[in-house]
Amino acid sequence: MLRKVHVSEQLHPLAPHHLPPFITAPGETDVLMVVMGIFLVVVVLAVGNFYLQLHTLPERMAHKSQKLQFEIVAVLGLLALFTHVHIFWIAGLLLAMIDLPDFSTPLRSIASSVERIAGGPLPDDELVVDENSGEVKSAPVVKRAEEPETPASKAKVGGHA
Repeated sequence: MLRKVHVSEQLHPLAPHHLPPFITAPGETDVLMVVMGIFLVVVVLAVGNFYLQLHTLPERMAHKSQKLQFEIVAVLGLLALFTHVHIFWIAGLLLAMIDLPDFSTPLRSIASSVERIAGGPLPDDELVVDENSGEVKSAPVVKRAEEPETPASKAKVGGHA
């Protein structure tokens, strides 16, 4: 047979008579621990969200720029995330803040002008670059109607001094 042992409700003689309110009696729910547990979960999620927003800041800044610049900033952000080398994040942030000049459009224009001068394709055969894929395509050829020559165009105009 099992004997039930009754624990006396008396406090130990050395225990203080006035216990703080956060100490719970045996068998009762510890309200402070439950509240702190919920608070801890909320704070961890909030700090994690803040860290993620801060970490993606360079990518969000570079999203409005050129495709190549955005891709470089995204790669730097991933490197910083997975390697914990913070210089990659700083480099991505600096690269996102700088507007890189567009070198390809003037160079493409110079190349097509030099090709025309050298006897290459006519001006109607301009090359068009697809913005999304970056492919170079030829624009549809539109023939212009021949303009009749006027007597003024045949006459030689004297040079101006």
